Amino acid sequence: CSAASSSPGDFHLGYSPERIDPGNPTWRLENTPKVVSGLDEAALHRVDAFYRRLVERTVPVDSTRVAELTKLIENTFRQVNIGLINELTMLSHHLGIDVWQAIEAAETKPFGFMPFRPGPGVGGHCLPIDPCYLSWQVRRKLGRQFRFIELANDINHEMPEHVAQRVMAGLNRAGRAVTGARLLLLGLAYKRNTGDMRDSPAVEVAHLLRGLGAQVHAVEPYAEAQHLPDGVTMVELTEAQVRRADAVVVVTDHDCFDYDLVSRHARYVFDARNRCRGPAVERL
Repeated sequence: CSAASSSPGDFHLGYSPERIDPGNPTWRLENTPKVVSGLDEAALHRVDAFYRRLVERTVPVDSTRVAELTKLIENTFRQVNIGLINELTMLSHHLGIDVWQAIEAAETKPFGFMPFRPGPGVGGHCLPIDPCYLSWQVRRKLGRQFRFIELANDINHEMPEHVAQRVMAGLNRAGRAVTGARLLLLGLAYKRNTGDMRDSPAVEVAHLLRGLGAQVHAVEPYAEAQHLPDGVTMVELTEAQVRRADAVVVVTDHDCFDYDLVSRHARYVFDARNRCRGPAVERL
């Protein structure tokens, strides 16, 4: 963000990091506190005045570097905690413990806990990229590792492969090879109720299952056609499509999907988002 000064040819330069949650009906641009900064005090004043016309609250900080680190802290916090719960989920599966029920029970604690839920990986522009930038800067400037970030990245990048292997194992238990199996994926966007395909783990799951020889069909009501992956047949979510599938894989849990329909008519469901119920459902 820049704001002109009164002197011709001069300008004030400031920075306000993005703080937006696509698809969130509660927290929007105007009611989310906006971190603002400037290269100097005059620039900060101008930038702060500009954003105060757009949002309910601004949060001025001393420098653009502080503003950028604020954004990186927010994204790293999410990345690390998602990595923690994803690794816990993989281990709980092998231990035979229902991690979803454990998370719901832990969520009843009124202090000292914030729930994160597992999924097929992370996507979008922020989580797969911003923490990596911070880790790179620490290594470049200080010659040290940012071990929390690097470990979380490794775990979250592993999740699409974990989902694909779990689907293959589920088909095997039903006496059906993944090669030639007809699979129906629900959701390809990286985030619920959006069409954002950037670095979507759902797309990676689709590619991995295709690489195993499966016929991959998908339902994605939000994304534009030019952003959809090659080699995946797009269909509507109907009873006929669910019945024809050897497995339905819930990857992105858009609210518009009829999960009761899926639970009633699917032969086998692998649910990476905890939206389906029934004897044919296996959860991440």
